[in-house]
Amino acid sequence: MTDHPESDAGRIVIDALGVVLSTLPHDARIAIAYSGGLDSSVLLDAAVRTAGAARLVALHVHHGLSPSADAWLAHCETHAHAHGVTFDARRVDVARDDPAGVEAAARDARYRALDAMCAAHGVQALWLAQHADDQAETVLLQLLRGAGLAGMAAMAPVRAGASGVPRMRPLLALLRAQLERYARAYRLDWIDDESNDDTRYARNALRHDVMPALSAHFPGYRDALARTAAHAAASQRLLDDLARIDLREVECEEGSALSQAGLLALDDARALNLLRYWMRALGMPAASAARLTDALRQLRETARETGNGHALRVDHAGRRLRCYRGRVSWEAARASEGAERAHASVTASRAAVSSRWRGEEIWRLPSWRGTYVFAPAAADDPDAVPEQVLTRAPLVARERSGGERLRDEAANVSRTLKNLFQTHGVPAWERDVPLLFVGQTLLFVPRIGVNRSALGALPTDPRAAWRRIEWREDLVIA
Repeated sequence: MTDHPESDAGRIVIDALGVVLSTLPHDARIAIAYSGGLDSSVLLDAAVRTAGAARLVALHVHHGLSPSADAWLAHCETHAHAHGVTFDARRVDVARDDPAGVEAAARDARYRALDAMCAAHGVQALWLAQHADDQAETVLLQLLRGAGLAGMAAMAPVRAGASGVPRMRPLLALLRAQLERYARAYRLDWIDDESNDDTRYARNALRHDVMPALSAHFPGYRDALARTAAHAAASQRLLDDLARIDLREVECEEGSALSQAGLLALDDARALNLLRYWMRALGMPAASAARLTDALRQLRETARETGNGHALRVDHAGRRLRCYRGRVSWEAARASEGAERAHASVTASRAAVSSRWRGEEIWRLPSWRGTYVFAPAAADDPDAVPEQVLTRAPLVARERSGGERLRDEAANVSRTLKNLFQTHGVPAWERDVPLLFVGQTLLFVPRIGVNRSALGALPTDPRAAWRRIEWREDLVIA
C-alpha cells in the first residue's frame, strides 16, 4: 500500500523546500544537483511542485566510474524533460589512484563541474539532496579521521560555493526514510548505484555495518550527531573570528603575506588557527595538523637560527612556504624537491644559449625551465626596448658568473646584481635566472628589469616598434 500524496510524506518534504525557497528572490533560477538516485529524484520532484519547472535546471555529472554511467545520464535527461525542467550534464575524469582516495576525487570533480554549469546557466542557488542520515555519516567519518572542528561541522545547510553560488541543502533535517516514503507516494523512478553496496568505501561501510547497530541501541543518534555538527560549526565560527582579529594584526601586503614576528608572538594553538584560516582565505585546501605543526616549528627554528627562512621545507597543494625579510608567504612551487636537487647538480655547468632574434614573441629555454617573451609594447613601457636593439647581435641567455653590474637609474650609480636583488627584495631562491645579453652587453635581468644604459641612441621615429621583455618560469604542480 502506498502513501497518499497529501499524507505527511509529501507535506514534510514540500514544507522543507518551501522554507529554503522563501529565502530566495521570487524569480531566482535554481539548479538541482541530479544524480538520478532516490535522494536527488525526490529533491527534483518536490522542487518542481514547490518552485515550478520554469525556474529550475537539473545538472548531472557523469563520472565515468561505473559501466552504467551512460545509462544514468540518459535516465536523468529523460526524467528531467518529463518534469519540464532544463537539463545539462558534464563529463569529468576521476583518477582512481588519487592520493586523497577515489571518493574525495570524485566529490571534488563533481563540485567543480556543478559550479561551472551553475555559472553557464546563471543560477542563483544550487540545491543538493543530502539528508540527515548523510550528515550523521559525515560527522562519524570526520570523528574517526581525527578531524578538527571544521571537519566535525560537516555539511552546512547553506554554504557559499567556489563560484559564489550558494549551495543549499533543503533536505538536511529529513531522514532517508522520509524521502523513501515520498518517493513511494509519488511513484518516482530512480537509479540504484551498485557502488553504494561496496563496503570497501568508508561511507558505505558505516551505512551498512555501523549505522544499523547504532540505530538499534541509540535510536536518536542522528539528532545527537546533528547537534554535534551544529556545536562544532558554532565553535569554528568563533575560531574564525579570532583568526580574523589576528590576521589584521600580522598581515602584510593585504593578506598575501604574514609578519613572521607577529605570527610567532602567538602561542602555538592560536598561531595554528591563524595559519589554517589564512590558507583558506588564500583559496588553498586544508593541510593536515602534522604539516601545519611542522611548518610552525620550522618558522620558529629559522627565526632563532638565521632569521631569513631559507631553510624552510614546507610544500602543500602545489605551493611552497617561504619566509624572506620577516614576511611569510606561499609561492607557486616551481619544481618538486627531487627536480630541484637534480637542477642544483647541473646549475654550475649549464651552458649559455644563443639565438638570432627575428621577431619571435617567445624564446623557450628548457634548461632554465622558462620562456623569454618579447611582447609588442609602447615606447614608454619601462621594460620595453626598440626592436633594433634586439637585432644588433645574437641574443644570449646565460647564468650569473659573478661581478655583473647594472646601472641603478634611481640612484644614477652602477651596482652589482647581488646588491640590486637585495634592493628589490628578491629572495635568494629566486635569483637563479637567465641573464639576457645582446652580444656581450647585458640587456635584461629578470626581477630587476632593462639595463637602460645599454640601449645607446634610441630611435626618434614615432613609428619605431618596441618590445616588452618578460621572463616567465614554468610552474610544476607538486
